Amino acid sequence: MPANQYTIRMIDRLSAVPAPAWDACANPGGGISDNPFLSHAFLNALEESGSVTAQTGWAPHHILLENSNGELMGATPMYLKYHSSGEYVFDHSWAHAFERAGGEYYPKLQISVPFTPATGRRLLARPTDDARQIQAALAQAAISIANNSKISSLHLTFLPQEEWKLLGDEGFLLRTDQQFHWENNHYQGFGDFLASLASRKRKQINKERREAVAMGVTIQMLTGSDLKETHWDAFFRFYMDTGRRKWGQPYLNRKFFSLIGERMPENIALFMCARAGNPIAGAINFIGGDTLFGRNWGAIEHHPYLHFEVCYYQAIEFAIARGLKRVEAGAQGAHKLARGYMPSLTYSAHWISDPRFRIAVQQFLEQERQMVDRDARLLSEHSPFRKNLEAGEFDDD
Repeated sequence: MPANQYTIRMIDRLSAVPAPAWDACANPGGGISDNPFLSHAFLNALEESGSVTAQTGWAPHHILLENSNGELMGATPMYLKYHSSGEYVFDHSWAHAFERAGGEYYPKLQISVPFTPATGRRLLARPTDDARQIQAALAQAAISIANNSKISSLHLTFLPQEEWKLLGDEGFLLRTDQQFHWENNHYQGFGDFLASLASRKRKQINKERREAVAMGVTIQMLTGSDLKETHWDAFFRFYMDTGRRKWGQPYLNRKFFSLIGERMPENIALFMCARAGNPIAGAINFIGGDTLFGRNWGAIEHHPYLHFEVCYYQAIEFAIARGLKRVEAGAQGAHKLARGYMPSLTYSAHWISDPRFRIAVQQFLEQERQMVDRDARLLSEHSPFRKNLEAGEFDDD
């Protein structure tokens, strides 16, 4: 269909779109099975709970692209931002530089899933022959909105590499960073994974797993109908306690967890820890089509290595049992390397309105991409996995 037969409009609340229409663009494989964070259920829960509003600095400005019959063919989750919090791709230095030069960096436009550093599509086109054209139209529509509103910048974060390249073709500046992901090499159990590691690493992981539960800590995995409001009450207490110490103000409120527990329970794996029958810690994960996404952790008691056990090792065991291809354990954290999580590039794209500032950011990004590539190579050289030589395998005892 020619571009002029598409209609583009913007909405300020996701509830204005029927869930099946949005999900047909966001997760065309069916429902919310592919990427739960892009689903209508997850994004609308953020808004309906009040976690994402203009008052919290995330004002919804979602873009819809419809055909001549009014059928939704493409969409993108976009927000007008009054700060740079909750994004995990840091541009604070850009904001400070632009404002020192007399500009106004905020508000800006952000195309992402709020508070969620997980890779996923952002230009949500239905899988048709026109998908590439629809994605380009969504990107250009976002630029037009920014231009017409005199917005300083537009940012798309945690992109798949294909969309990243597409946006480069559309004139966006390209940025990379890295996370640490675990890959499932057809393991039949956690023991198979351990066997793939060098001897030192195996011993360390076995030690951490023993000590994590040495004080009588028990761990339970909850999903689907097993999730109850009492579990969310306990987990929210952990989340708030840890979040206040780490960030000052946690992003998500109590209502959000009730909504996702009600609307997408089969996509949640909640690990809950208890000691002497009392809940003390927990971690929430989201189950995608081939990936387990680790998201939030909280604890009200400190136990050595419990965080590693619940967030990394339990996640690996779950992924192996479910036949998932990988675990994305969230942002940053080189300490994950020793636990089998390897460097993986992440991608973002940025449009800057001011031509002079755009040149400065472009030069910065060119240097930053080189540093990210270098760091990823250096980290990969310290892989915890056993080395294969022509003469056979060896362990570094």
